[in-house]
Amino acid sequence: MEWQKLYKEKCMSVEKAIQFIHSNDRVALGQAVGVPLAITDAMVAHKEDYENVEIIQMVSMGNAKFSEPGTEGHFKLNSLFVGAQSKPAVKEGRGDFTPCSFSEIPNYLTELHPVDVVILQVSPPDKHGYVSCGVSVDYTLPAARAAKTVIAQVNKNMPRTLGDTTLHVSEITAFVEIDHPVLELALPKIGEVEKAIGEHCAELIKDGDTLQLGIGAIPDAVLLFLKEKKDLGIHSEMISDGVVELIESGVITNARKNLHPGKSVVTFLMGTKRLYDYVDDNPSLAMYPVDYVNNPYVVGQNDNLVSINSCVQVDLMGQVASESVGYTQISGIGGQVDFVQGARISKGGRSIIAIGSTAAKGKISKIVPLLDEGAAVTTSRTQVDYIVTEYGIAHLRGKTLKERAKALIQIAHPDFQDGLKAEYEKRFHCRYE
Repeated sequence: MEWQKLYKEKCMSVEKAIQFIHSNDRVALGQAVGVPLAITDAMVAHKEDYENVEIIQMVSMGNAKFSEPGTEGHFKLNSLFVGAQSKPAVKEGRGDFTPCSFSEIPNYLTELHPVDVVILQVSPPDKHGYVSCGVSVDYTLPAARAAKTVIAQVNKNMPRTLGDTTLHVSEITAFVEIDHPVLELALPKIGEVEKAIGEHCAELIKDGDTLQLGIGAIPDAVLLFLKEKKDLGIHSEMISDGVVELIESGVITNARKNLHPGKSVVTFLMGTKRLYDYVDDNPSLAMYPVDYVNNPYVVGQNDNLVSINSCVQVDLMGQVASESVGYTQISGIGGQVDFVQGARISKGGRSIIAIGSTAAKGKISKIVPLLDEGAAVTTSRTQVDYIVTEYGIAHLRGKTLKERAKALIQIAHPDFQDGLKAEYEKRFHCRYE
């Protein structure tokens, strides 16, 4: 059958499409700005049709109505990364959190706990009958390839990204054609603290390095100080608008990469329309599922891989807590451990944990004697390489406990250094000198 005819037969209203979802199903949703809100909102509007549907998602940048009060018994959230939308449900018991590195999520959804249904957002079919997962390839594409039922929201505004991003119309159960702008993220505000951190991080980046960057004020601040670098590359779980500026100015060329030379490699995207317009049908960007992009052994094939991530707390041994404040889960593991391990494998690789020295408007130090009770250790002390604050750089790799503690105290906020020095003397039974 010609794909055009097949596609037309599979196009239907959202109300009809959600009838393919049944009580007790395990349902995985596209994530971040690729969340299929038109379909999930319809599910919630028809919640009385469902009992005990497990909703599995990493993070939604739109809404998570299926986890709001009043949905109990109909939907239960299994969050793989606690974001702003899902945090109340996890904290209040309507949802739960599964600790899982980003690279392991496809296996979780296809082998360990296979899902019944995948709901995603895609671009319109090309002339060969293939739709692109656009801004959210990550776990969405491998889960869709394995699920029994796939429901796709077709959005003409979804950029068509290249690499390994496509499904044929024959692989999809139902299409719902609903157009709206792809969700955008406002550019972060970069203050003096972030600029200072960015400048320190830039000191550790050399011409020809390949970068992994997160999202937010600190990664964007790092980009501000890279404008004099040459032939940088990108192998990152995601990129945002700041990377586009460096590509267009010739700073990022990907010319010296061992793996995928000439191409920026990512697994999902978040930013503004400028980013989405740039990546649309752009052969210099290659997107792949996250079990490839974030696989530490793939990451490590790039020489001089520099990973830059953030955290909540670092203790004096160098243990990094990035996902919880005490017992309260506030985010997830994401790709931090994937890229820290990948940087360790990489010849000449470096991993950086970049943080402001304080929280709560300067009332709390992020460098602490001990992590808060209940806090999860995301990156262990054996994996940590560099810690950077606005006060400098602490190189921890290969250092003793005393050396680590001293290096961290030196980059702590001055208001907290005396207290940390006292803890040092108490712990190590010697004077801090």
